[in-house]
Amino acid sequence: MGAHCGTDQAAAPAGAQPRRGPARGTRRQRRALLAAGGSCLLAGIGYLAVVDPHDPAAVMPLCPVRAVTGLDCPACGGLRLTHDLLRGLPAAAARDNLFLLVCAPLLVGLALRQARAFERGGRAPVPRRLAYGLAAAALLWTVVRNLPWWPLRPASG
Repeated sequence: MGAHCGTDQAAAPAGAQPRRGPARGTRRQRRALLAAGGSCLLAGIGYLAVVDPHDPAAVMPLCPVRAVTGLDCPACGGLRLTHDLLRGLPAAAARDNLFLLVCAPLLVGLALRQARAFERGGRAPVPRRLAYGLAAAALLWTVVRNLPWWPLRPASG
């Protein structure tokens, strides 16, 4: 038996490099994965540019938290927010999800930092204080936005 969590170290081939997380493969393969992910992101943004998520007839994914509990999760309204920003309507975007609008620059920065690290074969963990701070803020936002007297409500959805 190996010294780590009951794993059998004899099962690994001699001279094998230990796994260092999800960033395996060549740099070219990682770049191809990032390009594919970026293409999917651009396709989704393009879809939101032409389809209005405020329209109940629009084909949009359902929030599992809202479907099960009836409550808005911290990200509910994110598609409407993106659509409103693409249309140049920041006040409507704030009404859809103020928390996500305020956190967007930080979240985009963290995503870009992680993508850069992945492309180089490494990781970019979120600093512990920042992760706990974001989680606490998201939990607080979930409570506040579901209060009956909360004034910022999307036009529909």
